[in-house]
Amino acid sequence: MRVIGLRHGQSAFNLLGLCNDDPARTVDLTARGVAQAEDAARRLAGEAIDAVFASPLLRAQRTAQVVAAQFGVEIVEEARLADIRSGFDGLPVAAYFAAIAHDPVGARAPGGESLRDYQHRVAGFLDSLVQRDFQCVLLVAHEETLRMFDAYFNRCALADVVGKPFANCEPYFFQSDSAN
Repeated sequence: MRVIGLRHGQSAFNLLGLCNDDPARTVDLTARGVAQAEDAARRLAGEAIDAVFASPLLRAQRTAQVVAAQFGVEIVEEARLADIRSGFDGLPVAAYFAAIAHDPVGARAPGGESLRDYQHRVAGFLDSLVQRDFQCVLLVAHEETLRMFDAYFNRCALADVVGKPFANCEPYFFQSDSAN
């Protein structure tokens, strides 16, 4: 199975440097984010995508809507693709990173989950996905989620993907051998 990971387009909170991991908080795409999603749709036009899964957060849903429109497939909302629960929703990303700096893989801020916890959540979804009969799927999620895809499909240690950048609406390609 070919897996295409796509981080959502630029959001209002990206510009403000704020965390958003609560699906009830409506953080939408900026005009630039919509343009990024449209560009991603053009770049992916030649792919034979037979399923689209997206995080329940609005910025990922909006990005998925723009990209999926050309493939004629419904978007499946997947809660396990939601962004890491930081415990800092609506607060500065820098404050979150400062709170977990002593152990970026294992630390949990109050009300949050650790990167290791998040890895288990995302891997649970990926384990079930790779058992399905898809040829090519698009997963629209978040930067931290793309790090989990990288660790999963490339068999990297979490410490190796901490802080690794994944650009808004840049497609990242992974291959599943069903033995992950």
